Amino acid sequence: MIQLDVTIMGQAYKLACKEGEEQALQQAVDYLDQKMCAIRDAGKIKGTDRIAVMAALGIAAELLATKSGEGPFAGMALAEVKEKIAVMHTVLDTALAPQENLF
Repeated sequence: MIQLDVTIMGQAYKLACKEGEEQALQQAVDYLDQKMCAIRDAGKIKGTDRIAVMAALGIAAELLATKSGEGPFAGMALAEVKEKIAVMHTVLDTALAPQENLF
């Protein structure tokens, strides 16, 4: 196990993960920090515990939306969603490359 020092909403945490999973954990931390900071900055919810619960509910809803029968990513595993997004990025990069020459 590897120890990783992270910060979520200004609070330091020491987390453990398997070797080779550091990047995935850091991405999860960054995503959670972004969600929690957005909720805090909206100013409607006070208290770190309440902010964490609201962020968790939002993330759970996003996950369940990928598993439900609705939406463009319905029924897909997270790895499949990431793969589709990577393909979209490639298509967009290819389509926009000629535009860079105009500027």
